[in-house]
Amino acid sequence: MEERANMESKQYVVFKLGKEDYGLDIQKVTTIERMMPAARVPKTPDYIKGVINLRGEIIPVMDLRKKFGLPPVEETDETRIIILKFDDITFGIIVDEVDEVLDLTEESIENVSSFSNDVSMDYIYGVGKVGDRIVTLLNLEKLTDIDEEDKQGD
Repeated sequence: MEERANMESKQYVVFKLGKEDYGLDIQKVTTIERMMPAARVPKTPDYIKGVINLRGEIIPVMDLRKKFGLPPVEETDETRIIILKFDDITFGIIVDEVDEVLDLTEESIENVSSFSNDVSMDYIYGVGKVGDRIVTLLNLEKLTDIDEEDKQGD
């Protein structure tokens, strides 16, 4: 029992895109905001929704559905913008809904390299298992990389 208490766990903010659960390291989450209008910025990738003015700070916002190639859906009262900060970068991601904060131990996280070598898997840090539930953990550093071909926006 004491060994279990000593296992290191990390907290993740769990959100939904469609029926899938995704997780982000809570230490990189600054705030969670209700959906608000974003001003489109020319010459940005399609998945960049635009920028928002959040308490005087201009923050770029990414439409995660578009980034992942998922079909668009109508915004609802549950749609949120998760504001993230790491490596002096602040940006928001639009998600269908924020679900909960989850504690995951290192032992409950499966490394993604054991699943696939697919390029789209670059955004994924690992997969957390909690009972029968699977939570895809995102790699923020890879998520914010903008490839040269992505810069072909408006």
